[in-house]
Amino acid sequence: MKTVRTGTVYLTGAGPGDEMLITLRARECLAKADVVIYDYLANPGLLRHCGDTAEEIYVGKQAGKHTMNQDEINALIVDKAKQGNTIVRLKGGDPCMFGRGGEEALACRKAGVPFEFIPGITAGIAVPAYAGIPVTHRGLAVSAAFITGHEKYGKDTSDIKWDKIATGIDTLVFYMGVKNLPDIVSNLKANGRSGDTPVAVIRWGTTAKQETVEGTLDTIEQEIRERHITPPAMIIVGEAASLRKDLRWFDTKPLYGKTIVVTRSRTQASGLVKGLMELGARVIELPTIDIHPVRNFSTLDNELRRITDYSWIVFTSVNGVELFFHRLRANNMDARNLKGCSFAVIGSATAKKLDSYGIIPDLIPERFTSEGTVEAFAQRKSDYSGEKVLLPGSSIARDYIPKELGRMGAEITAVPVYETVRPDYTKEDIRKIMEGKPDLVTFSSSSTAAHFTDILTSLDLRDYLPGIAGASIGPVTSNAARKMGIPIALEADVHTIPGLIETIRNYFDTKDRV
Repeated sequence: MKTVRTGTVYLTGAGPGDEMLITLRARECLAKADVVIYDYLANPGLLRHCGDTAEEIYVGKQAGKHTMNQDEINALIVDKAKQGNTIVRLKGGDPCMFGRGGEEALACRKAGVPFEFIPGITAGIAVPAYAGIPVTHRGLAVSAAFITGHEKYGKDTSDIKWDKIATGIDTLVFYMGVKNLPDIVSNLKANGRSGDTPVAVIRWGTTAKQETVEGTLDTIEQEIRERHITPPAMIIVGEAASLRKDLRWFDTKPLYGKTIVVTRSRTQASGLVKGLMELGARVIELPTIDIHPVRNFSTLDNELRRITDYSWIVFTSVNGVELFFHRLRANNMDARNLKGCSFAVIGSATAKKLDSYGIIPDLIPERFTSEGTVEAFAQRKSDYSGEKVLLPGSSIARDYIPKELGRMGAEITAVPVYETVRPDYTKEDIRKIMEGKPDLVTFSSSSTAAHFTDILTSLDLRDYLPGIAGASIGPVTSNAARKMGIPIALEADVHTIPGLIETIRNYFDTKDRV
């Protein structure tokens, strides 16, 4: 009988909320994990770093809502590890800063399970920094303390040494203390901290939902009640909090406070998502299409065997480029076999992808559309008689380019290399997004608009369509969306993802000034 070797447990910090604030080591561990056991405060977006076969188990704990208690979580970690799995225990912030990482490590040690701590960026430093508050500052705060705000007050004695920290530490950072704010304030004031001491309470710090409330020990309770601040939030007490008025940066970004839905396929959406997030937007991914290679590449393979017959290869998407060169390699061929072919691309992103394979396109249109591509061909010459053109692309691609090049005399072979499939959603999935009243819904192609409409129609939710503000990448997409009942609020000036991002920025800049 084969002995199963016990797997290693990686007690891993997920960082404070912003998924970009994860360490390289944590990301490496996620990529190799067989099982990921994650918390409420660990950004779910981090799970994209997991392998396709990883088991993902949510054990989040919120006030009054415990998926599992700590003993059950400990047992789960040990049990999964003893089955031979590599475990990532993904915890918000740092596992050893109010994360019970020590308790879980002791459970592993007792059970004979190997473990490692993978430190994370703790919220106690990152959250104040995102609010413009350095926890230490020369001449203002030379010490800082990190304190649980979740202690069960009403006990006969507190484990917090209020008489020591109230005046002995410059900056006090309380984790998860909103519900106990009155007790924190009264204990600090009772032990000598002045009522006019600056205080900041920061909710959902480092994320696009971040909200900061400022006051003093005398006023902060009223401020919190008026703003209806609820957990998760962090409390910063001390003169360092007064620096926020000069050092705010995160919540002054151009798209801060805006919610934007991205409908592009998840494999393609990263540039758009990152670009919007860098400008401060809260981005919700709602992929309306999945890109799948065609099941049978025999048609493309046949054309590759006679590729020297072609004068032009035209790519209308990044996906077409990737799959074309994948099949080229699968047929034991490479770029040398393409000698004699000229290359056309529909836009800069496709050109960049082609360049990654060592080929500079011969034709890039000024307008990144099918119409612009045809215009660029026509500007070169009017007659393509006797020339063969290969178009590897989508199974539902527009026929505009083949039809127009055919009118110029070219012999066209359009070969499907990928298809777009509509993902499945529930009514609850869509309602959760749309009832949050997103500021914009982006559409990067006619397919994303068509599938978005199909999803709402299939779930009997078309009533949401008139209230949508659509952001379109170009005129073809805009026209298709409008025909489907989607109002278009803006269209990219330059028909690329960077162009769409810039137009969105300008749209809100103008709108907010009015």
